[in-house]
Amino acid sequence: MTSIEELTTLATFGSTWAVLAVGHNVADHVFGQSDHQAANKGAPTAEDVAAGVSPRRGWAACLAHVGQYHLVLAALLALVWMFIPLRLSMTGLAAGFAWSAVTHAVLDRRWPVRWLLQRTGSPAFAERRTAGLNGMYLADQALHSGALLVSALLITRL
Repeated sequence: MTSIEELTTLATFGSTWAVLAVGHNVADHVFGQSDHQAANKGAPTAEDVAAGVSPRRGWAACLAHVGQYHLVLAALLALVWMFIPLRLSMTGLAAGFAWSAVTHAVLDRRWPVRWLLQRTGSPAFAERRTAGLNGMYLADQALHSGALLVSALLITRL
């Protein structure tokens, strides 16, 4: 038999995951990123670095986006929490948001997504930009969703 404690945990996880999933789309595509941040958050290419560009280029735009993005997520989670009595702890929230921020920043530098696609048998997908599909973007979004699943688990269980 399932206890009320287990049901509360399941409801909190489901609600948290839903808020993070919706929040991701709202934050990544509407309120959590400027055109400047989107265009400049990626790491420079190896060729750019070889030509003298700092490998740190883009971090300011990336971190500004990550901060703005997480403010949107926090606002949406707070809004839901006002109406649904979620069992949230400061430890869980800190761990979940820290995991999300770190993974989001790393993925948005772009080279880790390309590296992963190239090493998992999908180098052509990494370069696809046809018929309305962009392989790097789709892989980036999928990886963000996976990271947010871990965030929801951390928020719920810690």
